[in-house]
Amino acid sequence: MRTRSLVGLFLAGSLLTTPVLAQQVTAKLRLLQTTDLHTSLLNYDYYRDAEDNTVGLSKVATLIRQARTEAPNSLLIDNGDLLQGNPLGDYIAKVKGLKDGDTHPMYMAMNLIGYDAASLGNHEFNFGLPFLDTALKGAKFPSVSANIFETDGNTHRFKPYVILDRTVKDTGGKEHPIKIAVIGLTTPQIVQWDKAHLDGKIVTKDIVATAEAIVPEVKAKGADLIILAAHTGIGTDQVKSGDMAENAGWALTKVPGIHAVLTGHQHLTFPGQFKDLAGADAAKGTINGVPIAMPGFWGSHLGVFDLELTKTDGGWSVTSGTSSIRPIYKLDENRKRVPLVDNQPDIVAAVTPVHEEVLKYIRAPFGKVAAPIYSYFALVQDDPSVQIVSDAQVWYAQKALKGTKYENLPILSAAAPFKAGGRGGPDYYTDVPAGEIAIKNAADLYLYPNTVQMVTLTGAGVREWLEMSAGQFKQIDPNKSDPQDLVDTSFPTFNFDIIDGVTYEVDVTQPKRYDNDGKLVAPDARRIKNLAFQGKPIDDKQDFVIVTNNYRASGGGKFPGLDGKNIILQAPDENRQALIDFITEQKSVNPSADKNWRFAKTGKPVTLAFESGAKAEAFLASNPALTKLGDGQNGFVRYGLKLD
Repeated sequence: MRTRSLVGLFLAGSLLTTPVLAQQVTAKLRLLQTTDLHTSLLNYDYYRDAEDNTVGLSKVATLIRQARTEAPNSLLIDNGDLLQGNPLGDYIAKVKGLKDGDTHPMYMAMNLIGYDAASLGNHEFNFGLPFLDTALKGAKFPSVSANIFETDGNTHRFKPYVILDRTVKDTGGKEHPIKIAVIGLTTPQIVQWDKAHLDGKIVTKDIVATAEAIVPEVKAKGADLIILAAHTGIGTDQVKSGDMAENAGWALTKVPGIHAVLTGHQHLTFPGQFKDLAGADAAKGTINGVPIAMPGFWGSHLGVFDLELTKTDGGWSVTSGTSSIRPIYKLDENRKRVPLVDNQPDIVAAVTPVHEEVLKYIRAPFGKVAAPIYSYFALVQDDPSVQIVSDAQVWYAQKALKGTKYENLPILSAAAPFKAGGRGGPDYYTDVPAGEIAIKNAADLYLYPNTVQMVTLTGAGVREWLEMSAGQFKQIDPNKSDPQDLVDTSFPTFNFDIIDGVTYEVDVTQPKRYDNDGKLVAPDARRIKNLAFQGKPIDDKQDFVIVTNNYRASGGGKFPGLDGKNIILQAPDENRQALIDFITEQKSVNPSADKNWRFAKTGKPVTLAFESGAKAEAFLASNPALTKLGDGQNGFVRYGLKLD
């Protein structure tokens, strides 16, 4: 009994002196993401001058409101490419303008919705730094980007990150403070793509290396949760720190200490696409165990992250996390696009005045075209929508080079089809009837606010440029009689340059000489055949001036021989403005294609299959070799081009 009493006293004393463990606290945090809105403020397509229920921040705002009601704690972040993308963006930047005290319509809407932070995208720089600086003043939330520096390479040009002091309700309803760091990252190629605006003004650094350096810094400042708002694509598992990669999302999931990665830029979706990528879990919305999302473009989807948080004496930690995306429309059984949500009324009311200004702007005529302009077959034959751009660029170059040492060099023009279906859907084509042409049509023909630039290349360089461009196509087997898919959808159509002023054929029975990143993968392969200038085989040593845009001239698309070093003229005018001026001066132009390129004969009858819009059928007569094959996917129609 005495022994038991001593033991009892010992145990009682132990209980009295042992500290009581802190109770574990759990909470849920919902992170909401938009990306690549590209001034798609309302559900409206300014190029077709019609309502479009597949786009619009006004639609996403409804999804945001719904998602917020489902979660006690939420945060809303935009991932960049806000200020450029359609005539609304151009109108604000180039026509109406912004002055101190003005609020850009995109920020007006986002302020109403209640964003917590935003990162900068590459297209934020299309109108120059002064415009961007003025626009940012109208945002009632911080915009961040950590890998953009002053020319000293050490001073951040923009706020690199923000640590948001917030409170979260735990599962019992009690509030707790939490510090959430949002680190912004931007594609480092902006200094190439917008060289005219940025050269000598900023420098950029690698996305992944920057994240690796910044994460410990925000951790040391007390951040409980670290989010990377990275305007970059997901890319591949081959990207490493220091690569200066354009698409580095996968690599960012490997950065120690981060809890969620927001991506965009590629105009794709995750979860959805990238499901076969190493480490990807489409069901959970993670890559390498880290929640990551890419919610489409133009307001097509809302990204939704759900994080489980635990708080102990050591602070907050993330015990699990998932991501998903919510669309604003769906395809019904007849492949028609059906809206899933309505517009948010307060957003519509706030921006309707500027929307009406843009409608007046885009509807103003400035000239006439003598034939219809369409891009339904732009990937399989010489095309009027590309032809008229090339004609305008040559016209502009002839004037700009007069009196210079280059005025006697032959001028070629490189232009690509911008609206050719693809990710934009079955209505994403240029279709301008003959007759008066308006501003909306010019914007339709040339989507981007690129500026005119000119480079010099030899005939051999022209050949390599076209070889890279021919990467648009898959390799065809001439021994197969069944229709064969022609178009490689992983190759962006804006990289399918047609060079006007020379004639050539494309042999799609040959493998690609270059891969999509400009790497020489088949040194013995030659798809470009019978390349000629003025009816004679091109002289590989002859010098040419090629008029193009700032993106391509500065290395955009990674074309061989184009790295910004052979630029001879950086014009202040946009390619689109050159097109408008060309038509205005001519008063009436004929945009019919001159048929300077075609596919090489295959020796045996083959059918090259491709998809286009349903309205393409009206133009089949333009080429007797074109036929309709049947229905395609997601509202597209399948067509065929017969070769022999």
